[in-house]
Amino acid sequence: MQTPAPASRAAPARSALAPAGARVPQQPSGIGLDSAAVRARMVQRLAATGIQSPAVLAAMGSVERHRFVDSALVNQAYEDTSLPIGLGQTISKPSVVARMTELLLGSEAAKSGLGRVLEIGTGCGYQAAVLARVAREVYSIERLRGLHEKARSNLRPWRLTNVHLIFGDGMEGYGSGAPYAGIISAAGGESMPSAWCDQLAVGGRLVAPMVVTGGKQALLVIDKSSHGFTQSILEAVNFVPLKSGIA
Repeated sequence: MQTPAPASRAAPARSALAPAGARVPQQPSGIGLDSAAVRARMVQRLAATGIQSPAVLAAMGSVERHRFVDSALVNQAYEDTSLPIGLGQTISKPSVVARMTELLLGSEAAKSGLGRVLEIGTGCGYQAAVLARVAREVYSIERLRGLHEKARSNLRPWRLTNVHLIFGDGMEGYGSGAPYAGIISAAGGESMPSAWCDQLAVGGRLVAPMVVTGGKQALLVIDKSSHGFTQSILEAVNFVPLKSGIA
């Protein structure tokens, strides 16, 4: 994320995406790309690379990634690559989105489904749309107002009543929605913010990129139990840096 502008910190502002009871349209209006076949091939590639969760594969197949990128990049929407979304930020690779979502589910949540989830770094809204299909409720916080508004615009046609977008400092989490069954971050920092660990429910899981030995980033999985925290360091990743404040 970008360096915040020198402004006073404001309380997070929550915005609803649709009225209660609204239904998700099957094909929201937009550009005329027939993406069903290319999405199916993307899902096949994800399965071939090790994504096993039927819920995650179904979510990846149902969310039209081309609706979350600029029109000039539509032809690359289903390639396994990150793409710019403005303000120095990117939409993550489909393989990374699927991997982190599957990690967040874990073995227990994969059976019963996720409860309430907090996403740090809404970006263009793509990850939130995927999470909406595997979690009961999604709170997604973004510190850059331009991206917060872009995500609102991108997600509005879907009328996802279980997604709540917040403009605020992601390093502080979002206490009003806590505790969370899962927390997922789209930015990597030098250390894990204490607010995230505090807001994670007992039995919950946190998935985030973190700087490890040698200054490189790796995926970090933290599980919280009544006895404390356990963590696992997984594969190397490359995310934008975690920043504080709003801009």
